[in-house]
Amino acid sequence: MLFMPLNILLIWCFGLLSVAILGGGIYIVYEWYEGELVGTSYLVGGLMMILWSFGGRFISLALLRRRGADEPKAHRTGQVQRIARPDGSTVQVEFYGPEDGQPIILSHGWGPNSTVWYYAKRQLSDRFRVIVWDLPGLGKSSKPKNKDYSAEKYARDLEAVVAIAGEKPVILLGHSLGGMLTLTFCRLFPEHLGRRVAGLILVDTTYTNPVKTSILSGLLRALQKPLLQPILYLTILLSPIVWLMTWLSYLNGSLYISVEVSGFTGKETRGQLDFAAFISALGSPGVLARGTLAMFKFKEEGTLSEINIPALVVVGASDIATVPAASIRMETELPQAELVTLKPGGHMGLMERNQQFAEAVRAFSQRIIA
Repeated sequence: MLFMPLNILLIWCFGLLSVAILGGGIYIVYEWYEGELVGTSYLVGGLMMILWSFGGRFISLALLRRRGADEPKAHRTGQVQRIARPDGSTVQVEFYGPEDGQPIILSHGWGPNSTVWYYAKRQLSDRFRVIVWDLPGLGKSSKPKNKDYSAEKYARDLEAVVAIAGEKPVILLGHSLGGMLTLTFCRLFPEHLGRRVAGLILVDTTYTNPVKTSILSGLLRALQKPLLQPILYLTILLSPIVWLMTWLSYLNGSLYISVEVSGFTGKETRGQLDFAAFISALGSPGVLARGTLAMFKFKEEGTLSEINIPALVVVGASDIATVPAASIRMETELPQAELVTLKPGGHMGLMERNQQFAEAVRAFSQRIIA
């Protein structure tokens, strides 16, 4: 699950459906026990609904997807450093690869945490100094006390990560919200471009309110104020309940539908689909809702033309969360940009097409080094 505007309605729909299946199963079994429903079929049906609520994912995965040779895991090793921030949050930063390698800082999207970079860490850390961090409120980074989840807040956190990355100029790689906060970083800290920052890699991201660059953008823009924003505020208010609904959706397998629709193209493996759903379900719905509300104010169109350093724009050909047209515009307006399209690839092409993605990052980074 990627907590983007496109997913808000799906999250609630599948969550409520999951509660209804579990509640319905319990009710049927209870009524059978009380003698109100007569017949073994009611007992079997009720028990099946309860069992599906807690184990349906195993059947769904076995039927829908093949097993891969290298399935992702929530892998955390290497050197760890924690940075205390003025807003009360603490940022966890992890380092992989040779200390003298070209540093690449990876900023993940909204919903997962830094373990989403499983493949990138394995495929790039042989030569590069791969640095990943958890956005505060997700993973092992604590929440900001002032409840600020704006791109500006995360851009300032990114500057703190850049400060501990070593002496070499870094390459900033951002996926989805990670790319958005990278653009904000360029606006807030232009003095770092060409000095502390050698290049950018913007992956399946956008330059504006993601509602405007999503599939069905016209409909979503019309629904933003009357429907999407109230649902997000309700999510904040009922965060523990929504979290329970999300985990029920994960256990019964219905969350896979949301993850599949928003992130993949059907070419992902069983483990990739399950891992993407699992790490997304870990995030607090209240935190994710606040961050999504902040995205509605995101606007960096004017920043693109001011970024005069090499940039690589990567997009999945079938991305519906941030459609390829957004990446094409960024490639056009960035002064030194090139575009790579992952085919087939969705919003989670960094996982589904991980080898092609790593090759594109490696080739661009080696040109930066040269």
